[in-house]
Amino acid sequence: MQVSTFFKNLFSSKKGTDVGKRFDLMGRSGQGSMSKVFRARDRNIGRVVCLKILDKEKTKRFEARFPKLLRPTEGALLMGLRHKNVVQTFDHGVTTEGEQFIVMELIEGPGLNFLIETHSPNLTGKRVDYLIQTADGLEYVHQQGFMHRDICPRNIMITSEGIVKLIDFGLTIPNQPIFCKPGNRTGTPNYLAPEIIKRVGTDQRVDLFALGVTAYETFTGELPWEKSRSLETLLKHLNTSGRDPREYDPNMEETLAKFLIKAIKRDPRERFQTAAAFRDALKALPKQDY
Repeated sequence: MQVSTFFKNLFSSKKGTDVGKRFDLMGRSGQGSMSKVFRARDRNIGRVVCLKILDKEKTKRFEARFPKLLRPTEGALLMGLRHKNVVQTFDHGVTTEGEQFIVMELIEGPGLNFLIETHSPNLTGKRVDYLIQTADGLEYVHQQGFMHRDICPRNIMITSEGIVKLIDFGLTIPNQPIFCKPGNRTGTPNYLAPEIIKRVGTDQRVDLFALGVTAYETFTGELPWEKSRSLETLLKHLNTSGRDPREYDPNMEETLAKFLIKAIKRDPRERFQTAAAFRDALKALPKQDY
């Protein structure tokens, strides 16, 4: 079967879904840079779900950056991912308005960003576990041949049972040379790896950098660099090492401090090379009430 025919068949049965007829919208549960997210009851499967509707024009502009048919849509990509630390996806398609939509499990729990920003006591003793689970999910995504490209606390959800779920694969791309060429400066600014900012070739280590910044923030409550408000500030990250985390916590155990410093190395050759290595380093930390 020709690739074009395959993709045509893949989406042919999904076109023209009337959102109002299929879903009972129960309220907004969030909004991404390229989508609106709703809590909804899906009449087709008889359960409350998370319904994500992608902005048509923004999605079109993003997809236009890549060769046609080589990058699966977010919905098609998610349907192929099955891991306990990746959000579960039930269905995807196109609305009658031509918008892509994705039907996912509803995660009853906070984002890691909320726990960090509110200095939640629910982080105490669980930081290492949450980050290990995140690394497990990211390792799986990488093994499937993708780069998430937007790892940050906002995209790490935690269920009421304490299970981490990676979400928001809107910027995810295949880990293939044609997608790793210089120029694609997308992502959440404070977690962008230096090689993205410099517009040079990238690989899966950009996700490891973003995970490193996330870990730094999880342990210290702060970012290793000043929050980025402009390209000028981002460019400073290329020439300045991140703050030693002991500036925020003088009592931090040395092994943990060294782990965090390595995790945010500007040179990709000096940071963790795989999510598995990142996870194993976390597991090797001395037992502390982190």
